[in-house]
Amino acid sequence: MAGKGMHGKDPVIRSNRIQCLFALIGAFVVAVCVCIGVTMNLTTLFDENFDHMGIRTFCMFTVDSNILAGVTMLLCLPYTVDGLRTGYYHLPDWIVVLMHVAVTAVSLTFLVSLCILAPVKGFVLIFTGSRFFLHGVCPILSILTFCCFIKSHLIRLGESFLALIPVAIYAGVYLVMVVCIGEEKGGWNDFYGFATRIPLWISLTAILPLTYGIAALLRLGHDKCCLGQRKKDAELCRQTYAGADLGEVVENMARSHKKTLKTENLVIPTQIIRHMIGSTGEDLDPAEGCRRYLEAYLEES
Repeated sequence: MAGKGMHGKDPVIRSNRIQCLFALIGAFVVAVCVCIGVTMNLTTLFDENFDHMGIRTFCMFTVDSNILAGVTMLLCLPYTVDGLRTGYYHLPDWIVVLMHVAVTAVSLTFLVSLCILAPVKGFVLIFTGSRFFLHGVCPILSILTFCCFIKSHLIRLGESFLALIPVAIYAGVYLVMVVCIGEEKGGWNDFYGFATRIPLWISLTAILPLTYGIAALLRLGHDKCCLGQRKKDAELCRQTYAGADLGEVVENMARSHKKTLKTENLVIPTQIIRHMIGSTGEDLDPAEGCRRYLEAYLEES
């Protein structure tokens, strides 16, 4: 069983790195697409079909929500790169929660574009040019990345309410600029049609429930994929470490990591160790497993 603790050869660590690779690719592609879409808007100073181009593009929730999604994906990248390097990939919980907030926002953008803007202005107009990225590609890829590749943290019920914050803030700003100030006094025109094409009271009473419905569906999809991956990892642990001395496996893992990383600054893969122990039913305390990892890593070569 000594060989199964080797960095890059252990099937459990290999599975962890594959998850890390898919998360890296998904997050990187979303971030690049957001940059392309926003840059196209900023460099287009005039569009006869849309008033808010150039620097005024930041008035639109479409752009703001995509930027938020792009930023959260960028926050994910250092952890995925480090996960590939060390064989231990894990995102901080706060990044996953923030990603849920951002993906909810771009999902709302996609639905508004598909169900409200496209029927009025035409599907070709709404889903071409920069809008091909901001209305379609970025939201869809963000949903796929979050639900299928980001599996570090289950979204709790209370955390899903945080997804309402960006929408509530933007709705308040939009209401002030469009209704209270108005275009004639330097505010915004009703480019989304929430105050003219649709009765204002419908927009005000529907937007937050719709947003929470989207957040709940994303939470359901994400958590289902996350739990499914944990079930697969548990089965892989049982197959890999059945009958093995987990203490020895952990020590070999530490020695292999030290040889590969060649650094004194270590990160103990507590999640993997805890998962190994819990999945196999081994009578080894997780704290003891982490201690043995640390001692093996620090021992003289």
